[in-house]
Amino acid sequence: MAPIFTRTLSTLALSSLPSSFSHPLPSSRTRLSFTSAFLPQNGLRNGFSCDGLKWKIEKKRNRISVRCEAAVAEKEATETLGEKFEYQAEVSRLLDLIVHSLYSHKEVFLRELVSNASDALDKLRFLSVTEPTLLGDAGDLEIRIKPDADSGTITITDTGIGMTKEELIDCLGTIAQSGTSRFLKALKENKDAGADNSLIGQFGVGFYSAFLVAEKVVVSTKSPKSDKQYVWEAVADSSSYVIREETDPEKLLQRGTQITLYLREDDKYEFSDPSRIQGLVKNYSQFVSFPIYTWQEKSRTVEVEEEEEPKEGEEPKPDGEKKKKTTTEKYWDWELANETKPIWMRNSKEVDKDEYNEFYKKTFNEFLDPLAYTHFTTEGEVEFRSVLYIPGMGPLNNEDVVSSKTKNIRLYVKRVFISDDFDGELFPRYLSFVKGVVDSDDLPLNVSREILQESRIVRIMRKRLVRKTFDMIQDISESENKEDYKKFWENFGRFLKLGCIEDTGNHKRITPLLRFYTSKSEEVLKSLDDYVENMGENQKAIYYLATDSLKSAKSAPFLEKLVQKDIEVLYLIEPVDEVAIQNIQTYKEKKFVDISKEDLELGDEDEVEERETKQDYNLLCDWIKQQLGDKVAKVQVSKRLSSSPCVLVSGKFGWSANMERLMKAQALGDTSSLEFMRGRRILEINPDHPIVKDLNAACKNSPDSSDARRAVDLLYETALISSGFSPDSPAELGSKIYEMIAMAVGGRWGRLEENATTEDAAEADSTEAPEVQVIEPSEVRTEDDPWQNYFLCLSLNMSIDIKDVLFENCAENLYLVLFLTLALKCMQDVPTYLFMPRLQFDYPFFSMFTCSSANFVIGLGRNDSSVILYTTLNLEAKSSKANLELCSGVALWSGT
Repeated sequence: MAPIFTRTLSTLALSSLPSSFSHPLPSSRTRLSFTSAFLPQNGLRNGFSCDGLKWKIEKKRNRISVRCEAAVAEKEATETLGEKFEYQAEVSRLLDLIVHSLYSHKEVFLRELVSNASDALDKLRFLSVTEPTLLGDAGDLEIRIKPDADSGTITITDTGIGMTKEELIDCLGTIAQSGTSRFLKALKENKDAGADNSLIGQFGVGFYSAFLVAEKVVVSTKSPKSDKQYVWEAVADSSSYVIREETDPEKLLQRGTQITLYLREDDKYEFSDPSRIQGLVKNYSQFVSFPIYTWQEKSRTVEVEEEEEPKEGEEPKPDGEKKKKTTTEKYWDWELANETKPIWMRNSKEVDKDEYNEFYKKTFNEFLDPLAYTHFTTEGEVEFRSVLYIPGMGPLNNEDVVSSKTKNIRLYVKRVFISDDFDGELFPRYLSFVKGVVDSDDLPLNVSREILQESRIVRIMRKRLVRKTFDMIQDISESENKEDYKKFWENFGRFLKLGCIEDTGNHKRITPLLRFYTSKSEEVLKSLDDYVENMGENQKAIYYLATDSLKSAKSAPFLEKLVQKDIEVLYLIEPVDEVAIQNIQTYKEKKFVDISKEDLELGDEDEVEERETKQDYNLLCDWIKQQLGDKVAKVQVSKRLSSSPCVLVSGKFGWSANMERLMKAQALGDTSSLEFMRGRRILEINPDHPIVKDLNAACKNSPDSSDARRAVDLLYETALISSGFSPDSPAELGSKIYEMIAMAVGGRWGRLEENATTEDAAEADSTEAPEVQVIEPSEVRTEDDPWQNYFLCLSLNMSIDIKDVLFENCAENLYLVLFLTLALKCMQDVPTYLFMPRLQFDYPFFSMFTCSSANFVIGLGRNDSSVILYTTLNLEAKSSKANLELCSGVALWSGT
């Protein structure tokens, strides 16, 4: 609207006004703030316009006010107003779009119609509080569903409030007009009627879902407010409907509504099946407040009289004397489909454990009792009720660990099932193993009631459900029965580790629930709280090692120094462990440190000694780095080794061996980035190991030695494997190992040369008894004797039962016998000396003897390809006829 200037005029100020002005002028001398040039010169009147300005003079008591709308000049409308039109729609096409676009499953038609019937019953119950006469004598409040396969129909009948003719036109004849929604509005306006109700409908399109399966729908309804019963009838492809009064006495209803669906040809077989209908009721409407009966075929056992033809000359037996037999007959009757009650609607204090377990088994088709459960009601900003369960067994399929669509959470709105197909709206993926029901009156649904719309209410519900789940898991971990949490962890531990990766906001709730094996607890899982509690005073971090198994973790070279210093290390042996720990980063202000990576600080190193050691081995480190080239980033003295010669560690920001193995195993992994992400490896050497000391000497005295260089290559390849990495060329590594074995064992045990004569070979393979020759010790040649050191140390070894080692467990080959008997205690007395080129024992003969004294003296020396054996045996025979024999039959000793 244009601004208005208003001023009060005195008598003097109005002296220039035209004489036609009829208002009497007072004697006031109020000064004007604008001149009379503003006033129109064509006469003064109550309302006029001048050059696009509007003026108005008003008289108030002794004052006259002049109003001028001068800010905006108005132009008289010369254009005529346009015509107003209403939107038009092709009703049949619109109805088809509504029905087939809103719903993704045909079966939901039954849910919608049952929900409408439930609303009708609820309306009658509410109205009957103030008008008891509405109930009349029409029977109980109930719903009945009768499929008829012969006629291809489904009939749904309720004893609810019914509809008048006007309500039929208003509710069924107007698309998206919800009678329930209007009823709820009236209830809220009338507080005396009560706003706490369970009415479901709100959109006004649920009824039309009947056309998903029906080509024709007939609605017969009788309201207690009317004496007449009306029939509403429509077909799927029509844009009109028919309403008529019911005159057939056999079809009259006392009260309520009856909907008859004439099924399409494609849907007759499925939805006229009574068992299918009952299954849909149990799935979608199991917890509707009113009883739902379905028409079912049943069977029973009855006794009938056998019909026997009388024999010739016999009179027929009376009915009471005839033989009877039992038979099964089929009949049709009503069966209650929703006998299970919504347990979440009851007070948790009134429900015992057996009821919770029974509800869990029936609802989720489980055979094991749940491991734990929680029942709670949330009030305030969002109101909902829920019962959550932790199953007694984990999923058998690994895909269920990473899939958020597990159909474990059943969502109800006012006890009507909506959906169990969610993609993380109510529960995060890592808690998808939790099963339960959620019922709320406040959830924002789309029109089809199949999709939960994203909203603030949903986020609040999700947050509270997650918190309650963690409280339930925490209660299991703190219970006195430790086996319960052990069972939980074995089944669902992977899910919580996945939560460390996906839900950073709940790390404080997840981390106390984690369990790991450690270097001090290899049999029992340990929590992070226990680990931190047992840490040493000088320990500043939580150390961990990621491997593929518990066995490989125990033998990893990275552990050596930490075990020696009594530092506990977590074993991460599952694929998800390492990523989970990396996402946590800290726990109780303690950082997680990977002991397989560089720059490991244990906190108690001697800096002076460390600096001296580095100086002594700097040349060796540079020499090895030159030899290995780009295979390693650098070579350095290790702080983590005590018994292994070397170890290969990852860079600070590179992949560990375990992570590299996992990334290589990815079916769709990007191998192009593998080289970059794994980083440059670092070879750490142990300065206290003999191999490293020998290499250090070789580096200083003979840096060009081919043997030393081969040793470095083999040392690197071996460190690669022992550190958990995969060798670049396994075949090349195998060739190096075979070469080293050949160098170590070549010609050592009297192997025949290739140029040996056929005659010598025949003698070696001969089965004749070898000639036994006694020689004196002075005849034994000791110069260049490789067995001399073994001979000198025999007297220092332990005594072993000869019978166990030699007589029962040894092989026939003498050389293996000699190897096994090196640990036997030697005696000073050497009464017998035997020289033989090859000796074999037929050890089954020794079962006839017992060992009364076991003096077994061995000396070793090598003379060409022969072996010298010095021995004495004191045996007690089990039988006086027993002899100790060689397999060749030559007796060495006999006696009793």
